[in-house]
Amino acid sequence: MPKVLIVDDEPHIRLLLEQTLEDLEDKGVEIITACNGKEALEIIKKESPDIVYLDVMMPETNGYDVCNAVKNELNLKNIYIIMLTAKGQEYDKKRGEDSGADIYMTKPFNPDVIIAKTASILNIAL
Repeated sequence: MPKVLIVDDEPHIRLLLEQTLEDLEDKGVEIITACNGKEALEIIKKESPDIVYLDVMMPETNGYDVCNAVKNELNLKNIYIIMLTAKGQEYDKKRGEDSGADIYMTKPFNPDVIIAKTASILNIAL
């Protein structure tokens, strides 16, 4: 069963992403959430999600550090990380790329893009 992890310290953003992706649950996708970077790393080690939607500015451990830990320290290159953040400056995007993010997207996000990207990565027909 494919798994998508949503990591954001803002409850309404987590809920919005969950609602955006809920139709994929009918296609067998499990949606998991975490409210900070530390919790995200624990879930990633245990659940090995296929995709992680990762906020940058969070308590405990920020998104850059989570991404770096997953891609470079734990060497989990097969986990697709999409940084989804309000930080849209070129410096921030570069930092996301340097930490190993597969895609860097800024908020506010387009729900249709999120659904299409998720389905494409998981090879699910919509």
